[in-house]
Amino acid sequence: MSEQNSRKKDNLLHNTKLYIDILSTQWPIVYSPDYNISFLGLEKLHPFDSGKWGKIVYFLKEEKMINDESIVKAQEAQEDDLLVVHSKRYLNKLKNHFLEGLQEWSFIVATITEILPVAFLPNFIIQRKVLRPFRTQTGGTIMAGKLAIDRGWAINVGGGFHHCSSEQGGGFCAYADITLAIKFLFERVEAVSTAMIIDLDAHQGNGHERDFMDDNRVYIMDVFNRYIYPGDGFAKLRAGTGGYMTGSNLLAGAIKWKIELDWDTEDSEYLQKVETLMSKALQEVTPDIIVYNAGTDILDGDQLGGLAISPQGIIKRDQAVFEAAQKHKIPILMVTSGGYQRSTARIIADSILNLHRLQLIDQRVL
Repeated sequence: MSEQNSRKKDNLLHNTKLYIDILSTQWPIVYSPDYNISFLGLEKLHPFDSGKWGKIVYFLKEEKMINDESIVKAQEAQEDDLLVVHSKRYLNKLKNHFLEGLQEWSFIVATITEILPVAFLPNFIIQRKVLRPFRTQTGGTIMAGKLAIDRGWAINVGGGFHHCSSEQGGGFCAYADITLAIKFLFERVEAVSTAMIIDLDAHQGNGHERDFMDDNRVYIMDVFNRYIYPGDGFAKLRAGTGGYMTGSNLLAGAIKWKIELDWDTEDSEYLQKVETLMSKALQEVTPDIIVYNAGTDILDGDQLGGLAISPQGIIKRDQAVFEAAQKHKIPILMVTSGGYQRSTARIIADSILNLHRLQLIDQRVL
């Protein structure tokens, strides 16, 4: 008997507030104002727009697609939820770090957020101003996983913390929301036994790749700039034996299908590679759910992504992924992940509006 079925059989699953049923009048779009990060102006020391999630929702409301009643309010992931993937040891690292036994400081969180002055703030401030927003976005991703199965699609306006694994955060990612959403589905939804992660953020998704290194139920497609953070060679390796066929090449690794891009890759090359690889991947396996990490740091001019994709290229990319999911009748969960320019919120909103216009997402209950 698998560990998953054993836990179900023995009723060992913890009680969670994240798996809820929603009204038929609601969109499976998850958001909370608590996603947005603002504390003493320190958030401006990182290029990430820490208020972009609220801006996305504002633009969608402005276009009359949604309102406060029609979207799903995200709930904060609690410690028992996080323990589905993370260890107590890791979670305690985020809570307390002592300097000379006198004061709780926040060195671990400073490293994860890449904002060094955070190290000198008391941890209780960091819990409220930084980690709580991350936990709420993580709860949103877990919630959206269930809604994707219920409705055929779901979007978490936040999330996509793909650099965090069960034991280590980094790259502005403190909790492994993608891993958590998939593990919740494996444990709680009988119809879900396989998953595909399509990670199209500009950076390698090393967190979920490490977490699923030995789990053949999860197939990872990753398209990223080969020259930038995190450069995690270990996450490209797969413990144990075997590999997965990509065309004529046997690809061993936690990443089952990958493309490593060069600097300044533009729309035509990028879209052709993404669509070709996605077609091959979905010919080889039909997962029970797709988790789509839709980073916008591929945008031309992004100082951390190093690629040269236009706003229209991002919209076409998202459309292609949703079209593939619809063609193969696979539920899809989208998270918004990285994007380090002020224009990315508008682009994400425009992409969601485009999906709606094309009826790739709608409000109907399946």
